[in-house]
Amino acid sequence: MAKTIAIMQPTYLPWVGYLDLMDQAETFVLLDSVQFDRRSWQQRNRIKTASGELMLTVPVLSKGLRDQKVCDVRLVPDSGFAARHRDSIRAAYARAPHFKDHWDALAAVYAAKHEHLVDLNLAFIGLFQRLFGLRCRLVRSSELAARGKKVDLLVALCRELGAERYLSPWGSKPYIDENNIFAENGIELAYHSYRHPVYPQLHGPFLTHMSSVDLLLNEGSERGAELLRSGRFTEAG
Repeated sequence: MAKTIAIMQPTYLPWVGYLDLMDQAETFVLLDSVQFDRRSWQQRNRIKTASGELMLTVPVLSKGLRDQKVCDVRLVPDSGFAARHRDSIRAAYARAPHFKDHWDALAAVYAAKHEHLVDLNLAFIGLFQRLFGLRCRLVRSSELAARGKKVDLLVALCRELGAERYLSPWGSKPYIDENNIFAENGIELAYHSYRHPVYPQLHGPFLTHMSSVDLLLNEGSERGAELLRSGRFTEAG
């Protein structure tokens, strides 16, 4: 099988489709060398509570830092968000079947001292990778030489890492179509699409696209890994 690379910005408490994309790549590039966007999922995600969906948002320093890169974004010091997010997750999932199995590991990430948002996100991504047994190598784009914008950057990263195949999230197709230079660079392009698995949740009818914390605490690591892989399918570029 051709060497497959996937590239995504480092998300806070990512959803299961993000983890399934990771699992299908030999190398997963965390795109932290691009401009930070506060409207993205880099600093927020959702959990399911007794009152419905709850958005957890990480406070970051942004005043006068409009053009900062993802790798440079710092957390607001002494904001107390870590304790608040930890307590919200505990309140929402304390009765989940696998809460006791994984709570200590989740709480430990919140207890650690992180100065930068990317380090917090990588701590959770690495934890999910370990617990669900995801098969990929994690690499930060800020530690690579590749430069460029949009598709040019994606291709440059693929070439630097020796990719033969690039697996892209479906949402990137519109801007890739504007400058699809993968084939001329000898790289096969495929798109990752995803049908969200349905599983027993606490607190009423099923809600999709929650943080992977929801899958982990409700179904555990082994069954959770089977479920997150069950929604995958790919389409040709």
